[in-house]
Amino acid sequence: MTNAALVLEDGRVFRGEAYGALGASLGEVVFSTGMTGYQETLTDPSYHRQIVVQTAPQIGNTGWNDEDDESGRIWVAGYVVRDPSRVPSNWRSRRGLDEELARQGVVGVAGIDTRMLTRHLRERGAMRAGVFSGDELGADAEMVERVRTAPGMKGADLAGDVTTPEPYVVEAVGERRFTVAALDLGIKSNTPRMMAARGIEVHVLPLTSTIDDITALNPDGVFLSNGPGDPATQEHAVGLTRAVLERRTPLFGICFGNQILGRALGRETYKMRYGHRGINIPVIDVTTGKVAITSQNHGFALEGEPGQEFGSDFGRVQLSHFCPNDGTVEGVRALDVPAFSVQYHPEAAAGPHDAAPLFDEFVTMMSEGR
Repeated sequence: MTNAALVLEDGRVFRGEAYGALGASLGEVVFSTGMTGYQETLTDPSYHRQIVVQTAPQIGNTGWNDEDDESGRIWVAGYVVRDPSRVPSNWRSRRGLDEELARQGVVGVAGIDTRMLTRHLRERGAMRAGVFSGDELGADAEMVERVRTAPGMKGADLAGDVTTPEPYVVEAVGERRFTVAALDLGIKSNTPRMMAARGIEVHVLPLTSTIDDITALNPDGVFLSNGPGDPATQEHAVGLTRAVLERRTPLFGICFGNQILGRALGRETYKMRYGHRGINIPVIDVTTGKVAITSQNHGFALEGEPGQEFGSDFGRVQLSHFCPNDGTVEGVRALDVPAFSVQYHPEAAAGPHDAAPLFDEFVTMMSEGR
């Protein structure tokens, strides 16, 4: 057994044993409450530069397969679990989770009291942290100092790290009914798949794309994806969104895309205390009162009150959804131009399907725009 430690910037040290690769890794420590879907979590680009704590006590039971990745690699900065499975058991499993973490160089720690750690993060908030093992394990004061000199998440411009370097196309399943330009801020693999299943040909574009790149496709709609970092850094994406709104092209955004649309419409964003990360988070639609159980992964949110209406450069706007747990804004709907977004993940794999019809709403919006 090789010793390892999770070190927080407030000086707390949680000791355990090495899991995955040996070494040191720095990032923001956050917790995810999902009891399943750890492979999708690890490969979600929205977790770039974050050390993820799994609140479910046993992780790794189904091993690692070659079908469920949400991107081409693991993006988390570090991984913290309580009781890793010793022997994976699933007909699709190709190798153990610990083997895959080591193969991709992800430093982890196991055997930590994740319940105590989660309670600590709920009280103190998400913060900078580091996972240390092997030769990198040093004196507590030294490790705490390394953590405190690491960059924080506020002001972090990370979407450029995870966006596709070149455009690519996901073909429609069956007859092509629509063409969508999807701005890749950290898109997950299942998003284009769910649109393709509805007859949408999806052109996934790099973050650096211009409005001319988008209009050259003559798209029926534009999609803003999920992604990592502080939305206040995304001036280019916000400007691009405003250009789309000016052209009245139907627009749909999720997660980070919700914050980008909100900022394009004149709202500010703020860093949450510990964010929403899990697959069982309730959201209420202010228009219908309907509750959806959703998958979420965000540490920033839009300012405002649920149901609030306000004016923008593009007409009236409503803050359309909220989380009843804490009143966080969970959606935006423009009332005078064809644009809407939600803070949660309607494409969630290993998550609830309550929000999947939002893709159908996008299809309806594009149909009406023709």
